[in-house]
Amino acid sequence: MSHNLNIDKLDLQIISEMMSNAEISYADLGKKLFVSGGTIHVRMKKLQELGVVKGTKLHVDLKMIGYDVIAFIGIYLEKSSMYDTVAKELRKIPEMVRLNYTTGSYSMFAEIICKDITQLRRILHDELQKIKGIERTETLISLEESFYRTINVVE
Repeated sequence: MSHNLNIDKLDLQIISEMMSNAEISYADLGKKLFVSGGTIHVRMKKLQELGVVKGTKLHVDLKMIGYDVIAFIGIYLEKSSMYDTVAKELRKIPEMVRLNYTTGSYSMFAEIICKDITQLRRILHDELQKIKGIERTETLISLEESFYRTINVVE
């Protein structure tokens, strides 16, 4: 895939470094990779235009700001052809932070972040179950996130 996009080893090194520390300056990253800060800037712009880089994110300890419940929801659809319609409706739920179309037991698998169990219950009961096309759901509550990491893109 990277060959079709004209992504080379330097691009992958830039991606890898930025994935581990998005706050690093282009000048400092250039020094680390033995190229100029201008080269990093040009490469990042190219990666953004290609859609490879879609922005930067701040990694926050959500529990410290009051979001105590992380849950995963396996969603069974009435018909798999309803995926697009259901996904569009699920996107409207701000607490739903990730959604995947899957193989296996569930048609869809979602991650939801809530302040407490009461909020989770409200979303499950008042919002999720009312979406046409959802046959049923199974909810798994995360007790602890043991680790979070990004993939190493440099071979």
